[in-house]
Amino acid sequence: MTTQDMSWFRELALVIVSWSAVLFLAAVGCLAFYILVLYIKDSRQHEHTLLHNYPVIGRFRYMFEHMGEFFRQYFFAQDREELPFNRALRSWVYRAAKNVDRTLAFGSTRPLNQPGEIIFLNCLFPTLNEEIQDSAPITLGRGYVRTPYTANSFFNISGMSYGALSAPAVEALSLGAKKAGVWMNTGEGGLSEYHLKGGCDIVFQIGTAKYGVRDENGKLSDKRLKELAEIEQVRMFEIKLSQGAKPGKGGMLPGDKVSAEIACIRGIPQGEDSISPNGHSEVRNLDTLLDMIQHVREVTGKPVGFKAVIGQSAWLDELMVNIHRRGLDAAPDFITIDSADGGTGAAPQALMDFVGLPIQRSLPLVVDKLNEYGLRERIKIITSGKLITPSSVAWALTVGADFVVTARGFMFALGCIQALQCNKNSCPTGITTHNPELQKGLHPELKSVRVQNYAENMRHDVAMLAHSCGLQEPRQLNRSHAQIINDRGIPEPLEQTYPMIATREEYIIGRSQN
Repeated sequence: MTTQDMSWFRELALVIVSWSAVLFLAAVGCLAFYILVLYIKDSRQHEHTLLHNYPVIGRFRYMFEHMGEFFRQYFFAQDREELPFNRALRSWVYRAAKNVDRTLAFGSTRPLNQPGEIIFLNCLFPTLNEEIQDSAPITLGRGYVRTPYTANSFFNISGMSYGALSAPAVEALSLGAKKAGVWMNTGEGGLSEYHLKGGCDIVFQIGTAKYGVRDENGKLSDKRLKELAEIEQVRMFEIKLSQGAKPGKGGMLPGDKVSAEIACIRGIPQGEDSISPNGHSEVRNLDTLLDMIQHVREVTGKPVGFKAVIGQSAWLDELMVNIHRRGLDAAPDFITIDSADGGTGAAPQALMDFVGLPIQRSLPLVVDKLNEYGLRERIKIITSGKLITPSSVAWALTVGADFVVTARGFMFALGCIQALQCNKNSCPTGITTHNPELQKGLHPELKSVRVQNYAENMRHDVAMLAHSCGLQEPRQLNRSHAQIINDRGIPEPLEQTYPMIATREEYIIGRSQN
């Protein structure tokens, strides 16, 4: 290299250093100016005392408060201590959805002395591979509707509205549901093209606002019901009375998530908060509830049931008596029981934290009431509420559920990271946002495979639990196959915690006479 070349390189280096210094000083100057602006703004405002007394520095408090939940989730929380879903639960769903190794090494981190935990009782001679049977399908509405529905899978997708979920998320769930042979509940937001894209079976949910089945006055429209019933994919109708996230309050969709398309589907103004009534105006007692169920069933010709969170429970006896008085054709074809700890969308904290019974109490209560009044065969039980792993699904089947559905489990399968942004339009994984930029990473076809894997691996592992108990298939599980940890940290028979109630003889006699 010549002396002239060396001189040229030195000059270039000096220019670069000079400009770097200029840019650095400019950046420092901009930062200082920005801090000065914040200082003036904070010191002159009186809305936040902390910021007024500690300009600029006080902002770190709000930043750390916002970031705290993420640091706890990834750095500080132990595998089994975080809420609403700890790392161990999420990890199993992620691995099941990706269809990767679901085994563990060197022993379980799950303590065996926590009250309420379930332990399944293995058989000395477990079921051999050649003895295994497929889970028996269940038909809903047989003998009571024109078009009964035979469901093959005991594990399905719970209600999540298009609006609460993004279009690619709904489409991915639809595609995956078809591949896995499970049904998909629309949620109360109505039926969209994205629900139908995959060709899966659909349970249409009728919410208190009647989105998708309302007339111009917001009342239930028989015309819309008939139009939906003519769609082959729509297999059942579910009347939602309440949901786990907010018992006693209707659905809540913030206005910034009400796009033109969602407004059209729901029949509401674009950009305004979508707040459903906290109850059906035409359903104010049990007789009018049964009237509505019969009406929807007559119009659609398909199975109809209702969804509710159980709180006060005296009405269950009255419901059973009314069904016998009116006849079995007046009964709902199914009851969906939601747990008080459900919730994928926006909800007031007071309702989410303090109202309604958890599924551990409400499921056995309803199952036993149906058995007591001789209605267990007529009315099928669907249940939901944080049942996202094989042990929780197997527990529900053991207690008496016919089907288990989950919403958040399938959200994890889509890639949800529990960012707790569902009530905003800022979900980083694109699942619960309508921001096109945030949706780009959610490819429906690719994510549908994870939905399929999650459903299939769930059924496989629940069956594995049943086989370890000496059973041929999961629906043979009953309360004799598990124990529950009591307050002293000792397992006790599930039959002792939830004793089966004998069927009332007068209802057996009454049915035989009819």
